Amino acid sequence: MKTYLFLASAALILGLGMLLPQSSHAASFDCSKTDLKADEKAICDNRPLNDQDVKMVTTFDLISGLLPMGNRGELQDQQTAWLKTRQACNADVACIGKAYDARLKQLMSVYDNIERPR
Repeated sequence: MKTYLFLASAALILGLGMLLPQSSHAASFDCSKTDLKADEKAICDNRPLNDQDVKMVTTFDLISGLLPMGNRGELQDQQTAWLKTRQACNADVACIGKAYDARLKQLMSVYDNIERPR
């Protein structure tokens, strides 16, 4: 049930974002920059990857806000390590997609294990 509520909240946020005018930004970087890395360019050029980027950043931000201060640093360290994994894919769309799938699975595991008041 808690996963369903989280996913419903994330879907609402993503849905509202789709109503806004399209810009040259993925969720986590500016696609109009001239010095994009190969993975970033692939994400900007591929709508499904761009959507995964939006979902990942939205999920990461929501979870960061729910975690106690002491756990946020660890989550950020994991995100930095994951980013290196994504960058290692270069422009390989399938590899980047798998990296996002794996990271979203990790983030949902973090969410499912957040202690909640009873």
